[in-house]
Formats: sequence, C-alpha cells, structure tokens
Amino acid sequence: MHPVSVRPEIIERVLARRGRIDWFDRLDPARTALVVIDMQTAFCAPGAPAEVPLARAIVPPINTLTRALRELGCPVIWVLHANTSRSGRSDWELFFNHVVSEKVRDQTMAALAPGQQTVWAELDVSPEDHTVIKNRYSALIAGSSQLERLLRSLGIDTVLIAGTKTNVCCESTARDAMMLDFKTVILSDCCAALSDDEHRATLETILQQFGDVSTADEVLRKLTASGNT
Repeated sequence: MHPVSVRPEIIERVLARRGRIDWFDRLDPARTALVVIDMQTAFCAPGAPAEVPLARAIVPPINTLTRALRELGCPVIWVLHANTSRSGRSDWELFFNHVVSEKVRDQTMAALAPGQQTVWAELDVSPEDHTVIKNRYSALIAGSSQLERLLRSLGIDTVLIAGTKTNVCCESTARDAMMLDFKTVILSDCCAALSDDEHRATLETILQQFGDVSTADEVLRKLTASGNT
C-alpha cells in the first residue's frame, strides 16, 4: 500500500474552508456499495501491459473489506475494463493512438479485449457480487457502463471506491459519482497508483472537492455507528 496521506497544509486548508474534514459522519449500510475498479489481469499481473505493481498489495485489505461489507448487506460491485476492436481499430481510438505507444498498443488491446475480463484471482468474489464492464476511465460517464443504472436499481446513494489506478479510473469514477449526487468515499488503503505522489494527489483532490478520503477501517466504523438507519 502507499505509505502516504493527505498533507497537513491540505488539512488546514479544508478546515479553514468548511470547518471539518469528513463530509459524512455516518454511512447507511442499506444504501452503500463498494465499487472495485479494474482489479483484473491487465492491471494486476506481473509483466502485464498496464501493470500497476501495488495493485497486488491492496488485495488483502480489499478482501478483508468485502467480507465485512457482505455481512452488513452492502453490495460489492467489480468494475472491469474492456474495449472492442475490429481490423485493428478500437472503440477508443483516441486512447490507443495517443496514450499507449505503438510498441505496446496491440498487447494492450489484446489484454483489454472483451472476454478477457475476470476479477484478479487472489481477490475473493462471492456469487452475490455484481460485475460491470466499462470502456472508459470513468464507469459513470455516459455510455461507459451500466454502473449508474445498477446503483440506482439497488437503492444506493453512497459509493466506496477501491482499485486501480487511484489517479485515473478510480478518480474519474469518483468525480462523476459526486457530480451525479452519490455520496463518494475514496478508500486510501484499497487504491493503488504507479507512484506515491500520484496516489496522494488524488486523495487531496477528492477530499477538497469530491468526497471523503477514508481507510477501510474508518468506513466500517461509520457504517456500524449508532444512529444509522
């Protein structure tokens, strides 16, 4: 896990602006879901084209959290990434033509091809969990996935976000969740980026403008706090 946290000067700025750190004192387990982003082979496997090495380090805390959340009746939603392609052309040409080099383009397209998506084998998946496929960084941007429809159908108003990369797909989904009026929490010890600096940058951005930054233990305390309904 990343050994970093929100810097003191950011905490001071937040306190001066709104007088408190956390947005939410309590979370309602009946209306809360865990959304785990991109914990799949393309990002977790050693040597994979989009490998995030620290993604493997967050497997134990995610497993601990999913077990606790299931006991509380909170849905667990695995969001996996896929892009279709035909004759060497992808449904996300801008990304594959400009974000990844030509050398790894075909390898990345193959790793993200439909049908290749399974939750990383070391993660504990339950039959009661949900799986959603997205085709953009954010799982909540229009046309990317069915995540919003699933959340609404389950009566969810609060999303806990885990997975990888902290500063790309996790942050993009968190931003859009808040814009869609979901209470949003980034789980600092259940997200992974390519560097500590990138990870911390997202934590500081989310805390200031988009939602709470909490550890898994802190979230569980809020979910089990007296007064929850």
